[in-house]
Amino acid sequence: MERVAIVTALVLAEYLVIVWLTGQSRGRHGVPAPSMTGDVAFERWARVQGNTVEQLVVFLPALWLFAMYVSELWACVLGLVFFVGRALFARGYAEDPAKRGPGFMLTLGANMILTLGALIGATLAAF
Repeated sequence: MERVAIVTALVLAEYLVIVWLTGQSRGRHGVPAPSMTGDVAFERWARVQGNTVEQLVVFLPALWLFAMYVSELWACVLGLVFFVGRALFARGYAEDPAKRGPGFMLTLGANMILTLGALIGATLAAF
């Protein structure tokens, strides 16, 4: 499970970078806390950060459950797909929200496979 832990730490580090970039954007565009609106460039980063939190709520338990009940190797592969998807999503959304689609689809696809696989694997193990 060490490999899954490494992927988990990598994804969490990516989230911390997104938090940092959001904070940088807040300062660069003069949006004082606790405001969440102001310059459009900041609002895009705030949405990237918020959406990433929403996806992490599904991703983290699904990753570990998939690793336990299906395959540690494939959990890592799907975790890396999620990682790349989040990077593409962040970059695309920050540039132009219309460009967020490919990154979002990679994230969503990884989360769906991890969640469904975890459910099936755990169900089969229980019976």
